[in-house]
Amino acid sequence: MSAQDEIAGKRPDSTDESHVSERLDTWLQANVAGYEGPARLDKFGFGQSNPTFRLSAKSGEYVLRRKPFGALLPKAHAIDREYRIIRALQDTDVPVPQALAYCADADVIGAEFYVMAFVAGRIFYDHRLPSMTKEERAGIFDAMNRTVAGLHTIDPAAIGLEGYGRSDGFLSRQIALWTRQYRASEVERSDAMERLIAWLPDHIPPEQPTRIFHGDFRLDNMIFHPTEPRVIALLDWELSTLGDPLADFAYHAMSWRVGADVFRGFADLDRAALGIPEEADYVRTYCERTGLDAAPHWNFYLAFSLFRVAAILQGVWKRALDGQGSSDDGLVVGARAKPLAELGWQIASASRPS
Repeated sequence: MSAQDEIAGKRPDSTDESHVSERLDTWLQANVAGYEGPARLDKFGFGQSNPTFRLSAKSGEYVLRRKPFGALLPKAHAIDREYRIIRALQDTDVPVPQALAYCADADVIGAEFYVMAFVAGRIFYDHRLPSMTKEERAGIFDAMNRTVAGLHTIDPAAIGLEGYGRSDGFLSRQIALWTRQYRASEVERSDAMERLIAWLPDHIPPEQPTRIFHGDFRLDNMIFHPTEPRVIALLDWELSTLGDPLADFAYHAMSWRVGADVFRGFADLDRAALGIPEEADYVRTYCERTGLDAAPHWNFYLAFSLFRVAAILQGVWKRALDGQGSSDDGLVVGARAKPLAELGWQIASASRPS
C-alpha cells in the first residue's frame, strides 16, 4: 500500500506494539466513556514530535497521543493545549476528532497524554498525489483551502478560546520564541538562519485580526473522507495558539516554494498539468473565503514561515542525535533545516516595502 493511498482505517506500521498496562487500562475504564479492555497500542509510523498510537480495545478503536519521554524544550510538546483546542472546536465547522479524555498524571504511562476518537479516512503524505487524476488533485487542494479558511474565520472568543494566546505582538513573540528554540537545539551554524534572526524583527508588518493559529497546517495533518475530496479531521494541534492567520496560511503555502526533495513541495513541478493551482490563485481563493482583499507583505510571511519550520526541524534533528526522536527518520528530516533557512533568506532578500 503506497503512502499516498494509505487508509487511516487500516492498521499502521508499528515497531512499538504492546498490550495496554494494567494501570493504563484502569485509567481508561475510569475516564473514557464506554471503554472496555483488553487493549493494545500500535505506534503509528509517522510524526516527529508527540508519539501517537492506535489504541485497539474490545470496545472499539481510539487514538492515544503522548509527550515524548526524556528532557524536553520549554513549552514544547503541549499535549494539554492540543486537547483543549480540539474540545473547543467540537461544535464548529472545523473538522476535528472527538476529544475523549486527558491525563496530566505522568505516572500512568510515563508522560502526559490524551485520548481521542479514531477517524477512518485517507491520509496523504506526498503533496504531488501521484495516484490521482488532475481533477481529483484539484478537489483535494480546494478542500485544504476551504478548511484553513474556515479555521481562520472563527472568532476565538466565541468558542471559549479568548485566553488561549495573547492577541498582541504575535509575530515578534513568535520570532523570539523560535530563535530561542533554535538556539537551544543548534547542531551547526547556519548563516541563513543568523540573517533571518537579524532581519525578521526589523520587518514585522501590521498584523491581521487575531484568529486561531494551527501552527502545522499541511496535507498530512488532515484526514480526508474515504472517497470524497473533503477533510474530515484536522490533526496535530501541538503548536496551536492565537495569532496572525496570514502567518498560519503562509506556512501552509510553503509547498509552492520548495521542491519535493526538500520538504514535500512542488515548486519544480508542472502544476497546471497536475491540476495543482498556482500560488497566486490559491492565495486569492483563501482571501475570498476569509474576506481579505489581498495577502499583504506575503514575502515576509513566507520568510518567517521558512525560518520557523527550520527552527522546528532543528529540534527534530537534535532530539534524533540525542536518541529521543519520535520516528526513525529524524536525522534525515532534521537535516533539511539548513536548506529551508537558505530559501527563507532568499525570499527575505527579495522583499521590498509594500
